[in-house]
Amino acid sequence: MSNVFQNTSTVTVLQGDYKVTTDPKVVFSTVLGSCIAACIYDEQVGVGGMNHFLLASSAGSGGVSARYGVHAMELLINGIMKKGALRSNLKAKVFGGAKMSANLSDIGANNADFVQRFLRDEGIPVISSSVGGTSARRVRFHACSGAAQQTHVADDRRLGEEERAAVARTQAAPARKPAAADNVTLF
Repeated sequence: MSNVFQNTSTVTVLQGDYKVTTDPKVVFSTVLGSCIAACIYDEQVGVGGMNHFLLASSAGSGGVSARYGVHAMELLINGIMKKGALRSNLKAKVFGGAKMSANLSDIGANNADFVQRFLRDEGIPVISSSVGGTSARRVRFHACSGAAQQTHVADDRRLGEEERAAVARTQAAPARKPAAADNVTLF
């Protein structure tokens, strides 16, 4: 399965973003600390995607943004379905949720618990997951086949500092309201 990563173009999925493709030449990539990447796919149709969310919920801030788990999951699943996936074929792989700082609450564990519960409630089986621990991960995902690769990041101290700053910015800034053209169906 590792040969699906050869001769491909890499598309980076940043915090608060999601990507969907039917192109077998595209591989999604992201680096995670306490954040979560849900990789959801329908290998029979050849479509899939990855999200990268920062926090499980907006904690009462009223935020509707892909920075938050529920919205990120809804956007990803709807995006995959719009590309022709059958809900009954969807499978997931989940990564991230590390405890990046002893000085912060365990945001990673909260994120991991959220995504596992969300997928279970939605009836989407989690085929594999790598969550928790104390180190960052780089994840590559071939969305059309569901193949995934993970490597642990050796020097993740800077990532932990960046995540603390991102959490602070997210909690301080109001979330962007979706444009009318976003047209997302929540289920």
